[in-house]
Amino acid sequence: MPRTVITFGTFDVFHVGHLRVLERAAALGDRLVVGVSADALNERKKGRAPIFSEKERLAIVAALKVVDEVFVEESLEQKRDYILEHGADVLVMGDDWAGKFDELDDVCEVVYLERTPAISTTAIIEHIADL
Repeated sequence: MPRTVITFGTFDVFHVGHLRVLERAAALGDRLVVGVSADALNERKKGRAPIFSEKERLAIVAALKVVDEVFVEESLEQKRDYILEHGADVLVMGDDWAGKFDELDDVCEVVYLERTPAISTTAIIEHIADL
């Protein structure tokens, strides 16, 4: 029986850390579905607009060979709905969210993956701003 993995992220200023987490998520199943944070959601959770638009970020993530489907994530509170809607067997989140989605283990397996060390979108943006 095929396993569907779902994960979420902003994926702004796409970098190797994004690629590695998506590759590791994809390895946990047969199909990878990715929720890309809406521009408005990103502004609410990070206090700033993304560098790349929602449409551009969707296109970038959709172009990756490990990704089977993308959709816009409108709300953090809708994770359960997204999991059920996409028939996900596994929810993958970065370990910076560890424990925050454990209550979803009644509908799917919840896995927190370690982030790629020494790389983050915020650090890249700050570095560029300092140039």
